[in-house]
Amino acid sequence: MKKFVLSGGDSKQKTTMVRYRSLLNEQQFRAVFHESGPALVIAGAGTGKTRTLVYRVARLVESGCDPSSITLLTFTRRAADEMMQRAAAVLDERCQRIRGGTFHHYCSQLLHQYAEHIGYPGNFTILDSSDAMECIQLIRSRAGLDTKKKRFPKKSTLYSIFSSAVNRQMDIQEVLEADYPQFISLGEEIAGIEQGYRKYKEDNHVMDFDDLLLKTSGLLSESDEVRRKVASSNLHLLVDEYQDTNALQAELTRQLSSEHGNVMAVGDDAQSIYSFRGADLENMLRFPELFPGTEIIRLEENYRSTQQILTLANTLLEKAARKFEKNLYTKRGEGDLPGLVKAADMHDQSRFISQMILNIREQGLQLSDIAVLFRNGRDSFDLEVMLNQKEIPYIKFGGQKFTEAAHVKDVLAHLRLMVNPRDFISWNRVLMLIDGIGPKTAEDLYQWVTRSADPYSPGRAPDLSGRYLTQLKALGELFAKLRQLDGSVTEQLRAVVEYYALFCRKRYDDHPKRMKDLESFIDISGKYRTLEELIELLALDPVDSTAVETEASQNEEPPLVLSTIHSAKGLEWDTVFVIQCLDGILPSGYAIEDSGQMDEELRLMYVAVTRARERLFITYPALFQSRYGDYFSNPSRFLEGISENALEPWLLVEEHQKPLLESANNNGGNQL
Repeated sequence: MKKFVLSGGDSKQKTTMVRYRSLLNEQQFRAVFHESGPALVIAGAGTGKTRTLVYRVARLVESGCDPSSITLLTFTRRAADEMMQRAAAVLDERCQRIRGGTFHHYCSQLLHQYAEHIGYPGNFTILDSSDAMECIQLIRSRAGLDTKKKRFPKKSTLYSIFSSAVNRQMDIQEVLEADYPQFISLGEEIAGIEQGYRKYKEDNHVMDFDDLLLKTSGLLSESDEVRRKVASSNLHLLVDEYQDTNALQAELTRQLSSEHGNVMAVGDDAQSIYSFRGADLENMLRFPELFPGTEIIRLEENYRSTQQILTLANTLLEKAARKFEKNLYTKRGEGDLPGLVKAADMHDQSRFISQMILNIREQGLQLSDIAVLFRNGRDSFDLEVMLNQKEIPYIKFGGQKFTEAAHVKDVLAHLRLMVNPRDFISWNRVLMLIDGIGPKTAEDLYQWVTRSADPYSPGRAPDLSGRYLTQLKALGELFAKLRQLDGSVTEQLRAVVEYYALFCRKRYDDHPKRMKDLESFIDISGKYRTLEELIELLALDPVDSTAVETEASQNEEPPLVLSTIHSAKGLEWDTVFVIQCLDGILPSGYAIEDSGQMDEELRLMYVAVTRARERLFITYPALFQSRYGDYFSNPSRFLEGISENALEPWLLVEEHQKPLLESANNNGGNQL
């Protein structure tokens, strides 16, 4: 008789395929093997936050957890996809079956699924920020406000007010009192526009980004049956960048984990720098209070920077009023002390930076591994002139999103109508491409198509002028073709681009570049399974740049990076220059009277410092030039009291001029 020995099912010693103990440090291992209940992972800059989440996903799947019961919420779809791919590489392809994406993407899926519970059809469409502002402008114009006697907020300001009210869960008057006191007397009119905007969205079956969060939270609050069903499907909820959540996202985190209670929030309170977008540091600070029994895990071993850079970062954090205690350290060893460089004026500051960049480049470093960071976009203007003079190529972060370009929005408007024929903003955009059709005619045609049995035949509307009848019929033929091509996103897009080419040539002098964008759009469209998916994902996670924005020479070396500190978060470079570190700029003059805002400005400095791997220079001009005149400046108050053993003063002297002072290490002044 043959025997087959079964392994002991009750053995407490479980073996794993992945060698977690040797691949993770003690703090990371503790987070990855957290068993159940709430956990808060305080992940300092450069401490392997993403690595920890990746191995957490792999460990949960390897332990037998159904991948579809794991939800990973991140702040970009790209981040979620990358983590899922890395987890699959660590374990296997099962990790790619977890549910991953942004809060907005996850909420959109739920709202499509439960649309009837909120009074929307399942085919509602999503407005991006620019479309939302156009809707607000429409309501603003229809309100008949006398904007000549008294300044009234622009559409962009109104959009910010409405968004702030939703994300911070405040009413309009509270937002005005807190952030827009100049418009307090117009509170009633602004609230009226907000009500009109809300009704417009309901009537036209559209939602903006804020609605996705608000309506999902409302759905889960009002229907206990739906909440239990949704929360039960989340055996484990992982939330990345928790310090950047707003009040609604914190509430959604609670609702989505309310059945099993297995929620792990990962973030760094010291990198909470987006309060202007509604992010609330209190969500992270109060997490243990909101989720009783929370295990707090600190990741403090840094894999990015030298100890000298981390010592400066720790010194800055000591000045913060509200924080989780942490102390960053590294096993990498010593490096150069960060330099504090005082220049005579902004011109000399730019001379120093450009010359130092060229010196570092001659040592073999790529320009693309060097970054210049600043508080505001305008802070780099003088430097940009100098870089151009020295023919140093650079790219400045914060450019136009692909889907914000006019020609791309024109094409998308045609496709959006195939999903939601009641989308007025898209109709308005499509119709006003046609010669002879203005706002009044476009609105009349929209009213007709919403009553018509066939909204896709605008050429059949009564009382049409011969000036544009032919083109309206051509538009109807395009819609007919798009319906025939239903099921092939690429072919539908190609048909719209072919139709649009004539308008593009008429409207834009740089139409070849714009058509190049649209051809690239066709090339990437194959990854979208349906038209609905293409429209929704491009709204939720837009592509970054266009050929119109920049077209670098193929023979040019990868450029130097110029970036605001906000745009640099999450990135790193070998060498970093932090410029214009002046009181009134960093920290901002608007923040000085507010302790909470001052703490955020300090965190902004911390984020800038921790982007550097090997070299860090903090610079400021003694004489500051502005449109209001020149004045002697003071270095940032955040630098006060920092020892020269943590931040080394540098002296700039002209070539052949004997330095008056020596640097802290007796290296003499750097020559200009």
